[in-house]
Amino acid sequence: MGYWDTPEGTNCAEKTWITTKLATALGLVGTAYHMVAYEPETAMEGLQRVGNVTVTMATMGAIFGMVTCLSAQARESPDDPVNYFVGGCASGIFLGAKTHNAGTGTTACLALGTLAFLSKVAKKENWVILPSPKS
Repeated sequence: MGYWDTPEGTNCAEKTWITTKLATALGLVGTAYHMVAYEPETAMEGLQRVGNVTVTMATMGAIFGMVTCLSAQARESPDDPVNYFVGGCASGIFLGAKTHNAGTGTTACLALGTLAFLSKVAKKENWVILPSPKS
């Protein structure tokens, strides 16, 4: 089952698990590219970097999934893109708290919230972001 297969505001645990897995995978891919570009001096430094970034991304994915689902339940408007903005913003606030920087948190809140909001609108309105190749 995929993220969009269950109705919004229901089955929060499953939706959170899906977003956590996706964010973890993105964290691993991002770390792999970063390690190639900026090779760590020791294996331990590399392991710490992988762990730190991957756990941060996994946590942000979990926060997004849970807050979005709970917002849909609390607001009693499951298909409202605002729920996605709230989830993305909560993930951004976590990033600001982790970095101990209010500017980072505010910027990440607005950026991730807007990205999530637009993703939900695109899904609802069937926007074509990457068209299929014509045969």
